[in-house]
Amino acid sequence: MSSRISARVSAISESATLAVDAKAKAMKAAGRPVIGFGAGEPDFPTPGYIVDAAIEAARDPRFHKYTPAGGLPELRQAIAAKTLRDSGYEVDASRVLVTNGGKQAVYQAFATLLDPGDEVLVVAPYWTTYPEAIKLAGGVQVDVVTDETSGYLATVEQLEAARTERTKVLLFVSPSNPTGAVYSREQVEAIGRWAAEHDLWVVTDEIYEHLVYGDTEFTSIATAVPELGDKVVILNGVAKTYAMTGWRVGWLIGPPDVVKAATNLQSHATSNVANVSQIAALAAVSGDLSAVAEMREAFDRRRKTMVRMLNDIPGVLCPEPLGAFYVYPSVKALLGKEIRGRRPQTSAELAELILEEAEVAVVPGEAFGTPGYFRLSYALGDDDLVEGVSRLQKLLAEAS
Repeated sequence: MSSRISARVSAISESATLAVDAKAKAMKAAGRPVIGFGAGEPDFPTPGYIVDAAIEAARDPRFHKYTPAGGLPELRQAIAAKTLRDSGYEVDASRVLVTNGGKQAVYQAFATLLDPGDEVLVVAPYWTTYPEAIKLAGGVQVDVVTDETSGYLATVEQLEAARTERTKVLLFVSPSNPTGAVYSREQVEAIGRWAAEHDLWVVTDEIYEHLVYGDTEFTSIATAVPELGDKVVILNGVAKTYAMTGWRVGWLIGPPDVVKAATNLQSHATSNVANVSQIAALAAVSGDLSAVAEMREAFDRRRKTMVRMLNDIPGVLCPEPLGAFYVYPSVKALLGKEIRGRRPQTSAELAELILEEAEVAVVPGEAFGTPGYFRLSYALGDDDLVEGVSRLQKLLAEAS
C-alpha cells in the first residue's frame, strides 16, 4: 500500500530550534513563566528607517505587481555594493539572486549544485537546516566532527580525511551557528586553498558576518582565496544583521550559470520575494552599520555574562564564542546524574527535564549533530538572560 506522504518529504525533520521555540511560547501562553534560549533571532525591533522605507513601498502601486524573480534590480545592485564594502568581494549585480530568507538560498544552492550521491562536507555541530536541504537535493552529508577542545574549528587534516572521490562541495560557515566559532584569516586561507587544490565547490554562509566580538575579524573565504575562482557560492541575508528575521529576505551570490539555474528554480517555486520586504532590505544594505554596532555591543555584553554564569555550573564547560549570538556548552559531565529523581542519559532528555523543572528552554546538541551539548541564544533581554541562567544554575547544582 502506497504511503500518503512521499518518501522525500517524509524524511525531512522538523526544525528543532523552531520546535523548541514553539513549545516555549505555548507554555508561556498557558501562563508558565518560561524563558526561551532557543530561537536564533535578535530581540531588537527592525531599525526605524528600514520600516519607514517599507511603509512608503507599500503605498507605491509599482510594488503591488510581480517583479523579476531574481530580485529588484536596485536591490541586487545594492547587495553587490554592500558585499564589496563589507568583505572586499567584487561581484556584478547579475550574479546576485534575492531569495525568501536565507533558508531558501541554502536550499537552492544545494538543489542547483548537487546530483544524487554527491557528497557535501559539513562541519559538525551544524545548523539544523543544512542536512535537510542537502538531503532534499539528493546529496550525501559527510560530517566532520569538532568539539570544545578545538573551539569547534575543523582542520584541513580533518577535511582531507573525510574527502572521497564523491566529494563535490565543502560547506563553510564562519561565524558559526550553533557554536559561535570564527575561523582566523590564516585558517580560512588554508581551508580555501585546500578546497581549490581539490577542485571542490565551496558554499559559504556569511549571515553572521557583522556579529564578531573583541579583536576577532570576519574573513570571507571568497575574498581570501581568489584561487577558488567561480566555484564559490555565498549565502547571506538581512535577518541577523538588521533584526529582520520576519521580513524574509536573503540572497545567493555565485557564478552566472549557478545563479541562472537557481533563478529558474525560484521562478517556479516562489517567483519574486515580496516587494515591500525587498525595499526594506534595500534600505538596510544601503545604509550605514550604526544600528548593527549598537546591537553588537549589547550581544557582546550578554555573551560575556552568559559564558561566565554557565561556567560557574559544575559539570558545564562553555567555550567563549567569538561570533554570532550563541553559546554551545558541553553538558556531558551531567548526563547520568540524578536531578530531582531522574537520571537523564542524553542532552535531549536533560533539556526536557530543564524545561519542565526550571521552565527554561534550550536546544539539545542532538539537533546539531553532536549530542552532549546545548545551544543557548543570548539574543534576549539582559534580565531574562540572567534569570534564565540563574534557574539553570539552581537546578543543575542538584545533580549528584
